Amino acid sequence: MSEAVADGHNPLIPQPKATAEELRAALVRIAPSQVAAFDADRTKAMAAAREHVDAAPMRRFLRQWALTVAIERHPARAARLRELEARAAQVEDLTEARAIASEVSAIQTDAADEAGIDRRAGG
Repeated sequence: MSEAVADGHNPLIPQPKATAEELRAALVRIAPSQVAAFDADRTKAMAAAREHVDAAPMRRFLRQWALTVAIERHPARAARLRELEARAAQVEDLTEARAIASEVSAIQTDAADEAGIDRRAGG
């Protein structure tokens, strides 16, 4: 493994296309512990799409998991997000809470940009 990849700051894999198959294959490589959650979410989204005859649940599913892959493919970024989420659950100081929220938002914005996700887009 190269130093660039080993340091956790460069992506482990290229960002895949936002298809269920490519996202799942990426998770198998970079975050295998999340494959079961992906499969469960996919099943729920497909059922909702069928029930309501609406593609919106599948679009939301694909956007969410494309964002997850974009975060997880950078190990340092994924680790930092987990640290922030853990700290957010404990913080009592409003200023610190705002700083955490700002950093989480920046991570999600960067990942959304990499995944080609318009975060303003609706269902």
